[in-house]
Amino acid sequence: MPSLRSRALSAALVATGRRRRFATAEAVRAMVAQAARRPASHLPPRSLGRVAEVSRTFVGAWPVYDVSPLGEEPVARVLYVHGGAFIDELVRPHWSLIRTLVTRARARVVVPAYVLAPRGTADRTVPVAADLLSGLIESGGAGGTVLLGDSAGAGMALAAAQRLRERTGAQPSRIVLISPWLDVSMSHPGQAEIEAADPVLARAGLAEAGRLYAGTLTADDPRVSPLHGSFAGLAPLTVFTGTRDVLTTDSRELLRRARAAGAEVEWHEEPGMPHGYPLLPVPEGRAARDRIVELVRATADEG
Repeated sequence: MPSLRSRALSAALVATGRRRRFATAEAVRAMVAQAARRPASHLPPRSLGRVAEVSRTFVGAWPVYDVSPLGEEPVARVLYVHGGAFIDELVRPHWSLIRTLVTRARARVVVPAYVLAPRGTADRTVPVAADLLSGLIESGGAGGTVLLGDSAGAGMALAAAQRLRERTGAQPSRIVLISPWLDVSMSHPGQAEIEAADPVLARAGLAEAGRLYAGTLTADDPRVSPLHGSFAGLAPLTVFTGTRDVLTTDSRELLRRARAAGAEVEWHEEPGMPHGYPLLPVPEGRAARDRIVELVRATADEG
């Protein structure tokens, strides 16, 4: 049974019409047009500077933030790829998770503010993400490297890990996926039933956002939808999903396909939880964040 706080939050999301953002393809196109006219900020909150060293560089057109513990050496490295249906910038819950990783896991966190769709398409973004992952793995220093992503960012992260495996065979210490979006076609037959209870997402708008991200590629290209890629030879995976998330079908398919390929998967499916629940201020979210901190700290002796 979900906690009282999580049930109240889900009810509030429904009451405020959060899902209307993805109700139709037209709604998504309107959001993209609005963002083109008035781009949102991806800057970190000023309060982060009180607990972390924050710097920014550029990799091509991508601003890349480097966030490390203030006054102490990091014990591990994290590449964090944020969600937002490929069309939204970093927002406060993302930065809150980054703060947790820095302060509690004592991790150095590299955070790309990647170019959003439709300018940023899979054929362009996945190779850059793979390069960032490769560089972080090879950068040296204490600890291992964790690849972490949520929602669309989890899909991009997994595609980057698959590409890096194909290029060099290299992998991070672990891949952590939060409510991953792994098949942009939104064609799984089980999604219709789940959608009715999802307080955040709707299939029609997601399919349009996925189309924009795919660009000239087909929806089943592994760079776009890494569920269609190979799971052999990947780092151990940890997956968080909730039963009120229309994308939970992607996570379940990942579990089936990854284990069939011999991959190691740590699985967390939380009853009654919506999309992205590990980022939410609810007990189930805190428990998920505690586990992510444990996983990052477990790499401290690697490297």
